[in-house]
Amino acid sequence: MALKITHECINCDVCEPVCPNQAISQGVEIYEIDPGLCTECVGHHDRPQCVDVCPVACIPLDPDHVETPEQLMAKYHKLTRLVS
Repeated sequence: MALKITHECINCDVCEPVCPNQAISQGVEIYEIDPGLCTECVGHHDRPQCVDVCPVACIPLDPDHVETPEQLMAKYHKLTRLVS
């Protein structure tokens, strides 16, 4: 799965810099997560870093983007090849 940012977001800007995949960016009203880039920090950290730093707990799993752990690892490997 990818994560998503809900409308409880207060635009505090702490999530964007901790994302190892640069999947988080400022949207029109609130920050947004690109599900094509989000790996839930698989391959980088044990837990999603944005979830850990969010002061209002507004970053749940996105049920519209369900992925198995194997798919997340494949996405991680694809992304690391793109930046290498």
